[in-house]
Amino acid sequence: MVLKLSTLKLKFPNKIPPWLNFPGRYFSLSYAATLRPKPETDTDPQSVDNYEEKIGFLKHNLHPGNLIRILDKTQDSNSALKIFKWAALQKSFNHTPDTYYHISLKLGLAGNVKEMDNFCLNLARDKCVGSREALASLVHTFVRHSRLNEAIRVLGNMTLCGLNPSVDVFNDLLCALVKKTDFQNVLFIYKEMVKGGIVPTVGTLNSLLEVLFETNRVESGLNQFRRMNKKGCSPNVRTFEIVIKGLVLNNRVDDAVLILHEMLELKYQPDVCFYICIIPLFCQENRLEQGIQLFKQMRAANLVPNSVICRELVHCLCMNLHLDDAINILEEMIEIGEIPPLDSFVDVMNGFCEAKRYNEAMCFLENNCGNLVSPHKVLLEGCCKADNFFLGISLLEKMSERGIADCDCWNILLGWICENASIKKAYELLGRMIVRSVVPDCSTYAALVVGNCNLNKYEDALELFHYIWSKFWVLDSKCYSRLVEGLCRLKRIEEAVVVYYYMSKSKCPLEVATFNLLIEATCDAGKVDEAVKLRSLAYYSGTSCSSVTHITIMLAFLKSGRAKDVLVMFSQMVIGGCKVHAEVYCILIRSMCALNRFKDCALFCKLMINESLMPDSGTIHDLLSCLTNHSQLRLVSKDIDKIISGMDTLDSTMFNLLINGLWKEGCRREARNLLDLMLERGWVPDATTHTLFVGSNVEGVTSRGRPTYENSMDEDNVSNILAEALGK
Repeated sequence: MVLKLSTLKLKFPNKIPPWLNFPGRYFSLSYAATLRPKPETDTDPQSVDNYEEKIGFLKHNLHPGNLIRILDKTQDSNSALKIFKWAALQKSFNHTPDTYYHISLKLGLAGNVKEMDNFCLNLARDKCVGSREALASLVHTFVRHSRLNEAIRVLGNMTLCGLNPSVDVFNDLLCALVKKTDFQNVLFIYKEMVKGGIVPTVGTLNSLLEVLFETNRVESGLNQFRRMNKKGCSPNVRTFEIVIKGLVLNNRVDDAVLILHEMLELKYQPDVCFYICIIPLFCQENRLEQGIQLFKQMRAANLVPNSVICRELVHCLCMNLHLDDAINILEEMIEIGEIPPLDSFVDVMNGFCEAKRYNEAMCFLENNCGNLVSPHKVLLEGCCKADNFFLGISLLEKMSERGIADCDCWNILLGWICENASIKKAYELLGRMIVRSVVPDCSTYAALVVGNCNLNKYEDALELFHYIWSKFWVLDSKCYSRLVEGLCRLKRIEEAVVVYYYMSKSKCPLEVATFNLLIEATCDAGKVDEAVKLRSLAYYSGTSCSSVTHITIMLAFLKSGRAKDVLVMFSQMVIGGCKVHAEVYCILIRSMCALNRFKDCALFCKLMINESLMPDSGTIHDLLSCLTNHSQLRLVSKDIDKIISGMDTLDSTMFNLLINGLWKEGCRREARNLLDLMLERGWVPDATTHTLFVGSNVEGVTSRGRPTYENSMDEDNVSNILAEALGK
């Protein structure tokens, strides 16, 4: 069956589905050059290179086979399209589904999606013999080339015209989309199947389940799994693998165990892919029971576990101190010719050390890890942690005899000696190390620095540091912090700063606590500008600056009479994202008081109270004194009650100061309220406060809004108490 020329008069339905409207700019020419012509018995136009020559050749040799070979040889898709259309105009020629297939494939791979759509739509609408197969083959080819958008468009044209492909075509495309985790297009293709009346297979539903779990739609995935039988499909081993894996990865391990039990009860026989996928997952979740169960079932089926299963299962067994079982698995792997991964031997040694089974660990090393360095290092570290020095030195000697004791191995034992034994023994071990022709490295000298610091031998520690400096090495974090901390505590600030500068230029961060100690020691030595430089260098080296860092420098500025610089450091603190504590507000308030910036004092006080923070008594005294001196107590008059109620350290002196200041500023009601509160606490107003009230319009004085002099017989009224207190 051939296609008539009229099929090239492209006509489209009024409404093109939106999923077909993909912009062509998203496709590339990456596969256009990979096409090769199929071998033919007809004349092979190998010398045909340009458009005119190709047309000339086809004028005398025009039939579908030659046209297809010419199209495949034409690199430029536009030239291929012109040749295709020229052939359609020849009276003695009609295009076939094969020619449509080749031009559509070339256009799709070249990114000319619009023209490809036109040809595919017309081929699907004509429904001639071979059209379905040609379009289905086109979908498979696009999928094979990972051109999934083009494949979707071809499939969409087929379903739009009622030319539904087989379920295999849908499954092929679905499987490719699942690998891309393209949920929306998977759902679209599945709906197209349902609308076309195509019965899904278990492969179809597996693809749907997989994308549901991969996109965290766990409940929907479980629902589809339970409904598989209603759709005429029974789950297979791959189905259970998808569901169990999806549940584990979505933190539904208990549900995954239930599905596993269901699978085993139904007598499903897992394949090797199932075991390779599921056993490591359960082991990573420390579900040892399920991991062992599946492993035994795998071995009973004469399936050989790979290195991944071995590594994860041995790791899980060792974590749970099932060391004998772990060793059995390793020995079994060796017997069947599988070389266990190095990590598995390391895990076994970690397990022995955790269980304090050092003699068995030594035997295991002798029998299985003769020349493996990593397991020996693990046991060496375990001996040090257990303070078993003699076993450690014995192991190190054996490693040296075998030629596997590198510098790191010596450093492990040397570091332990420097931390826990005498520096003399450390130097003895260093001598043995050199005799063994092992060259000490930076870690060796860093361990010696720590040992000298522990004995307060900082001259020796600094001498070692300068040797490290001469080699352009850098200290490890532990040694760095220990040296700086010790120098700071001995008030040797200059040496500590030198160490810090060298390490910071090498971009080595200092521990936060040690850095704060360095800043504090520098400020205590009166070198606040040096502290500021240290803080600036911290960002370059990666050292974290905490609120304590900035507070220390701000306090130093305040004590040295540089209140203006406090605000600068505060701005740096805010930019650095540090939390503003109550102490910071107190420093700011006291700084503003020193600068007589009473409005800023009141502002910081309000901010502090709004954050439910209370200033200390010294800050309150400075604040109230500043505001009183400038007759500005009214700025905080609304906050005075909160300050008083939130502080237990406010004494009678502060009350007198507040009462006098508020009265002079005309806030007489607030002054009277404070006087009443002062008296309730049993404090006696001073002479100034007494004179202020008694010498004024006494008859107008009220206590919390009630008359105290006028027509009153109350012995506890304000005036009587004042008079009594002053001996009048």
